[in-house]
Amino acid sequence: NEQEVKESRIQILAELTKLRQICCSPELCYENYTGGSGKVEACLELMKNAVEGGHRVLVFSQFTSMLELLQREWRETGMEYRYLSGKDSKLARKQMVEDFQTGEIPVFFISLKAGGTGLNLTAADIVIHVDPWWNVAAQNQATDRAHRIGQKQVVSVMKLVARNTIEEKIITLQEKKAALADSVVEGEGVRDTALNREELLSLF
Repeated sequence: NEQEVKESRIQILAELTKLRQICCSPELCYENYTGGSGKVEACLELMKNAVEGGHRVLVFSQFTSMLELLQREWRETGMEYRYLSGKDSKLARKQMVEDFQTGEIPVFFISLKAGGTGLNLTAADIVIHVDPWWNVAAQNQATDRAHRIGQKQVVSVMKLVARNTIEEKIITLQEKKAALADSVVEGEGVRDTALNREELLSLF
């Protein structure tokens, strides 16, 4: 029945979320894990090289736990940053944007959902997506924070994808969904791109 289908979908999404978190860092799922993460190391190296080269960086993830892990590691560099999680007040949000835009802060960690709308972050010239999301339109809207009117620099966008994992399958689904959205309508931003049960199962 309909309720069973709904519950099945929720369970599948929960398991997929765990797989995606493991791609970011097994530490997000396993409390006693101490083995490190290639993705965390790669992201930190990209950020460090970018800042040392005079660049300004936006770092997006769908997982606040991943952003908090990256912040913990980034603090060891002694370099400044800000973090927008979506739980911040309007005043705090405005202040963080000003700090970044005026050049005081080189790195801005942003939850993908918190950074989808209403932010003008043209001081950034590098955007890093730590993990892919199957709603590519929402991901692109986050990237667009750095492409607003007033941007005079070339913006480089980097997407970190773990090889031979669920993340590669998500990228394939992103492309499929994007092509479908383009064929239906253009220029309307985020549309309903929810995955059906068969598409969700194909990710395993």
